Amino acid sequence: MLSPLPVVSAPPVGFGTPLPLPDSYSIWPYQTRFRQAAQAVASGIFDTLDEDLDPYVLLLALPAEAEELLDAEPASVCLEPEDCGLRPSSFEGLVEQGRVFQLTQSWNPPERELMSETMIQRKLSALGIRRAVQEALNATDTPSRYVLFAGAPVPIDRHYVVPVLRLNRKAVNSYPALQENRFYTDGKPLSHSLLMAAVIRFHEECLKSLTEPEPGSGLLVRPRETDELIRAAGKLFMDTPAQGLGMNPSATKLFATCNTISSLRYEGAEGVGKVLLARRGHPNLSEVFALTCPTPLTDYRAVRKLLEMTTHDISLLADGENVYALGRQIGQYDATREDLFVINFVNHYAWEFQHGGQILMRAHYGLPSLPRTRLNRAKFRRDLKRTFHLTDPTKVERLWDVVVEASRQKHGTLLVITTEALAEADRLKLQCTLIEPVPLTPLITRLVTAIDGAVLLDPESYCYSIGVILDGKASGHGTSTRGARYNSAIRYVDSSPYPCLAIVVSEDGLVDVITKDGLREE
Repeated sequence: MLSPLPVVSAPPVGFGTPLPLPDSYSIWPYQTRFRQAAQAVASGIFDTLDEDLDPYVLLLALPAEAEELLDAEPASVCLEPEDCGLRPSSFEGLVEQGRVFQLTQSWNPPERELMSETMIQRKLSALGIRRAVQEALNATDTPSRYVLFAGAPVPIDRHYVVPVLRLNRKAVNSYPALQENRFYTDGKPLSHSLLMAAVIRFHEECLKSLTEPEPGSGLLVRPRETDELIRAAGKLFMDTPAQGLGMNPSATKLFATCNTISSLRYEGAEGVGKVLLARRGHPNLSEVFALTCPTPLTDYRAVRKLLEMTTHDISLLADGENVYALGRQIGQYDATREDLFVINFVNHYAWEFQHGGQILMRAHYGLPSLPRTRLNRAKFRRDLKRTFHLTDPTKVERLWDVVVEASRQKHGTLLVITTEALAEADRLKLQCTLIEPVPLTPLITRLVTAIDGAVLLDPESYCYSIGVILDGKASGHGTSTRGARYNSAIRYVDSSPYPCLAIVVSEDGLVDVITKDGLREE
């Protein structure tokens, strides 16, 4: 299901109908409206990736140098909103500092010969100011729980306007990443994680909007949808391994290649297997047998057919352009080299990008996602507290261990936690398998979730029945886009007279926690 389109501008207005200007402003008339629009885009992107990222957008306006101003009157540093937690004094003199960087840093893109000297100087100026702002943001006394990312400066009136994105530092640092501060051959920064790629894409959207006439004024501008921006971030991130293999990222198109291969079936079977990406002759790869004529990765059906020969320890070997052999990884790989990557095709239209034994990105039906725990621990605790008034740390942790183990069930499963688990087991005894009450451990959870049907337990983690066929009245909360397991859980929870919570693990990897309060809030 597509994400709702973020609101990035005011409602459309008729041509020739002027919008009322705000009574006061510090940078340009529609600065507040633009920031609100950028906030909506940021919330759409980063809440989808991880709701704990807590995105926040602010605008920093640096005064242009005196010779750049028509009236030569000095301007001051401005922030939108003013109560964003930063002090204007922390950003004084950054345009001059950017000029120093402009004169000292090297920038030699391949297309430089096609650019005029004015364009080159404008680009260098923007790079210098952005670097100066980022260094100033890193040095601010902002609470350590946040990390700040500066966008590209855009001249508006008497200022250089710099969008700044603030994210939760703990959430950002919780994901594995490649090495920072690595660059394309033309000097542009490479994304060391999907999250950083999303930050770059967000700032690109801000740059495009800020260069529109009267940004934020309510012109008929239709932004890209959240899913489209996240896909664009996935494409950008997959340029990094291509660059590491010495390939042209724009020509390799690893993201699209992996999506297409994962979508194909071979004689009705879904594609499962691994592709090891490294230059031929890598010291940590051993070839079992080689192909006389290497198969291009873009020959999707041929690669899908070759995947049928892979096993748990035998993979396809590819150099980023061609599959040249079947083989295995050997020895101890030095992860700092960043020249050996793994594409793991998990099931139909689902794959993972790995490096050094860590998952850096997952993709499902072409939509990339962070390798986060499929369940949010904090949200699960809140749901237990709201539903059962359960706050005992030991009991909460025991239930969490059960749910985490259930979420690993490859074929999906369904857990139902209710205060009346014993009575419900007796009521549904003709459509379930009753067992002696037993406290669930990860091992027992793995066993009882291996069969179809729901597992019925109470808030104390005691299980009373397995293989339960749930009942319940039809409600308006179900959806035809999800399977029977998900919809039956909704019907049961919605019609249960007792406090009840259901955890649905789908075969495609989705995990949903369903509560009565959650259904009412939809």
